[in-house]
Amino acid sequence: MSLHTYIKVLDKAKLAELAARCDTTAGQLKQIAYGHRRASGGLAVSLERETQGQVTCEQLRPDIDWAYLRGSKVA
Repeated sequence: MSLHTYIKVLDKAKLAELAARCDTTAGQLKQIAYGHRRASGGLAVSLERETQGQVTCEQLRPDIDWAYLRGSKVA
């Protein structure tokens, strides 16, 4: 699901809570959802975590090789 679809059903309080859990602002999330800004890699990860995978890193940042990162192991 897109970030736009995910946040459009949230009321202001729920959107603010999501933003706080992702260490950003509701305004920033709206800018990303409407395509005016791009999520950082870290924010993409936070959004995937906080939406329980409904919004994925791949949807937010298709320019990053998430398959490689998901498959890599910490030494």
